[in-house]
Amino acid sequence: MTDQEQSLQPREPWDYPRHWIADVLASDGGVVHLRPIVPDDADRVVTFHSGLSERTRYMRYFGPTPTLPPREVARMTTVDYQKRVALVAVLGGEIIAIGLYEGLGFDGKPDSAEVAFVVADDHQGRGLGPILLEHLAGAAAENGFTRFEAEVLSENPNMVAVFRDAGYQLSRSFDGSTVHVEFLIDPTEALLSVRNARERASEARSVANLLRPSSVAVIGASTDPHKVGNALLANIIAGGFTGPVFPVNGPGQAADDDESQPDADPYAGVRQTPIQRRHTHPRPPSVRGIRAYPSVRDIPDPVDLAVVAVPAAIVVDAVLDDCLAKGVRTLVVVSSGFGEAGEAGLESERRLLEQVREHGMRLVGPNALGVANNDAAIALNATLAPRIPAAGRVGFFCQSGALGIAILDTAARRQIGLSTFVSAGNRADVSGNDLLQYWDTDTATDVVLLYLESFGNPRKFSRIARRVSRSKPIVAVKSGKGALTAARAARSTAAGLDDRIAQMVLEQAGVIQVDTIPELFDCATIFAYQPLPRGPRVQIIGNSSVLGSLAAETARGGGLEVTGTIDLGAGASDADFEAAVSAAMTDPDVDAVLVVFVPPVAVDVDWHARALMAGATTPAADAAKPIVTTFLAVEGIPPGLMRPGPNGMPDRGSIPSYGSPERAAEALARAWQYAQWCQRPESEIHRPENTDPEAARMFVREAMADSESADSEPADSTSGRTLGHVDSAKLLGWYGIEVVPFREVTTMHEASAAARELGFPVAVKATSETWRGRLDREGARLDLPDATAVVTAFSELSELTGDRVLHVQKMAPKGIGTMARVRDDASFGSLISFGLSGRTFDLLGDHGYRAIPLSPLDATELLDEPTSSSLLDGYGDEPPVDRDALSELLLRISTLVDDIPEVREVLCDPILASPDGAAVLNAQIRLGPVPTRVDTGPRRLA
Repeated sequence: MTDQEQSLQPREPWDYPRHWIADVLASDGGVVHLRPIVPDDADRVVTFHSGLSERTRYMRYFGPTPTLPPREVARMTTVDYQKRVALVAVLGGEIIAIGLYEGLGFDGKPDSAEVAFVVADDHQGRGLGPILLEHLAGAAAENGFTRFEAEVLSENPNMVAVFRDAGYQLSRSFDGSTVHVEFLIDPTEALLSVRNARERASEARSVANLLRPSSVAVIGASTDPHKVGNALLANIIAGGFTGPVFPVNGPGQAADDDESQPDADPYAGVRQTPIQRRHTHPRPPSVRGIRAYPSVRDIPDPVDLAVVAVPAAIVVDAVLDDCLAKGVRTLVVVSSGFGEAGEAGLESERRLLEQVREHGMRLVGPNALGVANNDAAIALNATLAPRIPAAGRVGFFCQSGALGIAILDTAARRQIGLSTFVSAGNRADVSGNDLLQYWDTDTATDVVLLYLESFGNPRKFSRIARRVSRSKPIVAVKSGKGALTAARAARSTAAGLDDRIAQMVLEQAGVIQVDTIPELFDCATIFAYQPLPRGPRVQIIGNSSVLGSLAAETARGGGLEVTGTIDLGAGASDADFEAAVSAAMTDPDVDAVLVVFVPPVAVDVDWHARALMAGATTPAADAAKPIVTTFLAVEGIPPGLMRPGPNGMPDRGSIPSYGSPERAAEALARAWQYAQWCQRPESEIHRPENTDPEAARMFVREAMADSESADSEPADSTSGRTLGHVDSAKLLGWYGIEVVPFREVTTMHEASAAARELGFPVAVKATSETWRGRLDREGARLDLPDATAVVTAFSELSELTGDRVLHVQKMAPKGIGTMARVRDDASFGSLISFGLSGRTFDLLGDHGYRAIPLSPLDATELLDEPTSSSLLDGYGDEPPVDRDALSELLLRISTLVDDIPEVREVLCDPILASPDGAAVLNAQIRLGPVPTRVDTGPRRLA
């Protein structure tokens, strides 16, 4: 463990909630480490206080307070993590901010706590106050507090602004010299909106620090042209980076010059200072004609970005310390030998990330291909790719380095210009979510391409993608499609279930999912150069009836309406093509045009290209109408169909060409599907009325703590605990979800009494999984009209099933049996599914899926997802069910899981849907540890 790590670790295992520890992003994109305060922090607190300016101390303590008395230091650092909680923000081993709340029970306010915080002068303006406030509010809510109060000097309006700008609804009172502020800490929609906006800005800024550096150091810049460090430096130089480049080729990277013999370094295993290493192993003074430095510390100028290409063994132990001391803001580690290399590599990767974050940096990699920014003001190619596309308006993110090289080459051949590119490798830190936040605000990026191996934080991905897709198309390839692991295949009830779930969830967020790399670029081409179709009507023009028919068939399969297929014949002239295209582009009844051109004999294709372009750009043509072609089966933008931009690359208005009619039609169909998604009214996620989340949270906290509850199964550390039917119904009740009244009974007398209390007719039902939901309904006796029938049913079912406990339930209106379930998915987190109830529909896998949280529109679309959902609209003489009631039920279930992440599973089955509403007959809820607190509470990095 390094000195920095030791300085951050308490010497005793202090008992505080470990999930309060968090790495967060300040408003300038730098990382700050948050953790609860411990008694070991006493000296750090004294040092922190002594570094505050006189004005800052006065504003915090309402007096000069030049030093903190020992008693006050002890009081600040010794808290109970319940009634009194203090959090410290740490950077490089030093405290830079402190936040504290203290319960006001002694003032007769058991639900209120007083909050205060102070930030070091050098770090004020970085948004640390709101971050501390968020995390203190989260801790306070866990401990049962609902309100914060604060005393602020009237001459300190900035502190009041921190509370107000965080989204809290304040009540204030003045007494002349101070302002008393009170506010509820419940996460309101306004509060979450402010939090997400700040998260978006800080994450975008952190990526901007990565992609827009003023200077770059290449660590491991070898003189051997066959080495990785040499290739990186060469690519940066060749790319024309506009800032200074500093090769670093010091003794600490000896292995880079002889990677085949990593133990050849005579100082391997010997802990040396940078100065000792510098003088015991002289290095060449320059690499590729640029002065080289023994270490990053020796570089006289600031360094924003360090690209690291040295063996994994020395990245953490030798290189990182120098970067930290130099104040490097971002690292790109292309070195392998980390998480992909087994347990030892995973531990090295964990240490690397820990140290990087504790010192305020962000990390791309390790095992990354690199990053690139084609902005002429930056011109950065810090990648290992021998060829990258020219400047354009497409942003691209992937994980795999080897695949990234092939993808970049393909994009270059297809003339798809890139704005920025990031290959994240092992994705220890910077992820696709971070890049989406950046591209959302990047005016140089119009289209986003993703090659995803996993979603990292799927809940956050869905939230961000839903917003970004409104203005910029996101096209994604999810690797591993169709390949289930043995364990997952055993759990799947239908082949390809994971693929179907992925498709539904990505569509929910507006993401265009494709299966292959060629399809990725097919979509990228039309999105980059053509407008979106305003409707589904497409006209197909060509010189081959067979190819035209193939295009038409594919177009119809993709949801397009073919208004006509014009066959100009094999001998069609360029004038014929120009006239036909011009007519289609000016026809108000045509929304898109597909031109099939394959010359049957050798002709002057340049003339035909000019004819297509002339027809597409005729003065009367609708400029908002897309046109695609299969010109000579060329992939990309043929020269004659290119509208050159300022850099000579294709610009908007260029006509994309595809290798086959089917691919052209598929690309056009996906453009229409995305256009339809964009045309949907924005449906905000909002809280249904009549919910009591605080009562529900308190119940869950108590249930999680009480493993011996008589109505629950015992808890364990992995699966949590399943609530009984009574407790499950109680928890749902706080979210306005009523389970049809029932009673649990163990004797005939209890059954008879329960039936009289509920009112006839009633049902008597078995409770064990073996008998519930059977098609033959042998586990239930329905429509029992009197006590005699109830007693008889109880006796029969007890003997038949062996169940000790049975349910007596009031009869619900007749309806169609449906079900709703929430459970964890390995790729997407918490998913809600809906379908018809019964084992038949389970076996068929006829369910729809959506990511949580749901918007009202999501809930409505989820009802339509199963193939069998048409039964809800009435079948034969049956009337349609109350869809609004079903949608409302799905929204309430989603809100429950969204509010309380400890709710890991919810099953409502069956739900009888009828014209009169939706009646939940049975519900079961499982509680368990939260897999990750990321995106379920205060802002934090994954």
